[in-house]
Amino acid sequence: MEVNQLQRTFLEYTAALYREGFLDSQFTQLYQLQDESNPKFVVEVVSLFFDDSERLINDLSRALDEPNVDFKKIDAHVHQLKGSSSSIGAQRVKNSCISFRNSCEGQNTEGCLRCLQQVKQEYLLIKNKLEDLFQLEKQIVAAGGSTNLVEWML
Repeated sequence: MEVNQLQRTFLEYTAALYREGFLDSQFTQLYQLQDESNPKFVVEVVSLFFDDSERLINDLSRALDEPNVDFKKIDAHVHQLKGSSSSIGAQRVKNSCISFRNSCEGQNTEGCLRCLQQVKQEYLLIKNKLEDLFQLEKQIVAAGGSTNLVEWML
């Protein structure tokens, strides 16, 4: 596939992620921080988000399996996940965390379990979609093209 076609695909795919609510403007702001001196900035930040999210989701699963559920501990984990998803622009994960925190406030174990499943699902969706986006970006760079998302979106 030629560079122009790859770039068009990249732009269309990214636009769909925004349109479908997976990403918000924070993701564009991340790309604004990337430059020639740190061309892998976004991939590195998002990889940290993936690692952190998986740890937090596992911690949440364990905490909800306890006989005496500590809702303050769960809320702290969800708050962390909400913050990290917000910082990369993972809008649907962030929104799932907001619902999760409401269940924590109500000390609703069943509600928390449902919210955990929703958070897991949204996390896996955005992880797969961003991995696909980064793979497409690699193909563009390998073909000699640029993926200056910010220029394209402004």
